Amino acid sequence: MAFTEFQIMSDLHLETHHSYDDFRLQQMAPYLALLGDIGHVGDERLFDFLEKQLERYRTVYFLLGNHEPYHLSLTLAKTKVKTFAQKMERLHAKSRVGKFVFLDQTRHDLSERLAILGCTLFSRVTDEQEYAVEARLVDFKDILRWTVDDHNLAHQSDLKWLNEQVAKIDQEEPERTIVIFTHHSPCDDARANNPQHEGSEVKSAFVTDLRDEGCWKSSAVKMWAFGHTHYNCDFKEGITGKRVLTNQKGYRILPQKDFDMEATYRLSM
Repeated sequence: MAFTEFQIMSDLHLETHHSYDDFRLQQMAPYLALLGDIGHVGDERLFDFLEKQLERYRTVYFLLGNHEPYHLSLTLAKTKVKTFAQKMERLHAKSRVGKFVFLDQTRHDLSERLAILGCTLFSRVTDEQEYAVEARLVDFKDILRWTVDDHNLAHQSDLKWLNEQVAKIDQEEPERTIVIFTHHSPCDDARANNPQHEGSEVKSAFVTDLRDEGCWKSSAVKMWAFGHTHYNCDFKEGITGKRVLTNQKGYRILPQKDFDMEATYRLSM
């Protein structure tokens, strides 16, 4: 049986003091997925870090978390990453680095049988929690011209795209396996969420329950990995059998003890 192995991680928060100097990533698989909150796009050290990984990995998947755009607009943050992607594509064409894939409503066919779908998937903030979320989350101060309405519109756009992509693959390529990478959580399952945050008045800024959405219900989706919650999990979802996982480092001063830099995640096909 054929298989593919990934290293998957998120929420490295390398923007915190000395983290770029101290973090040493060991290559354990050919494919690396960095699922947001890796560092600030406005800090060139982030791109230096990404380029170093491209010197070792066959493919690096990267998507924006909510921290990457800090001190910029979301539009400008995306533009900066796309400019870097173009630079890396030129080097890749000369066989100098691996392939860089910016997951911004992006489908990347890793093989004839495997499709990677990726986007940030900002959460859906509920009406009841809107005031608390806007008051307490730094995002609405540090991402320029960013509001809860913008956040929710971004969620709707990403979710619509995911549903359409999964439905299209289900219909036109039923033999294809799908892996979904996002930053925000699609899962209200107790195994994916810190019980200490149950009942939080800002929970909807972190988690959106997608159990009734086509992208979640499709049996073609064999793995969904995400970040943002600073709570790690790895389990099989009961209805579809998909693997649901996170591998989040967390802040330097409050790291997740179960973060595993060397963990590999195997997908059999």
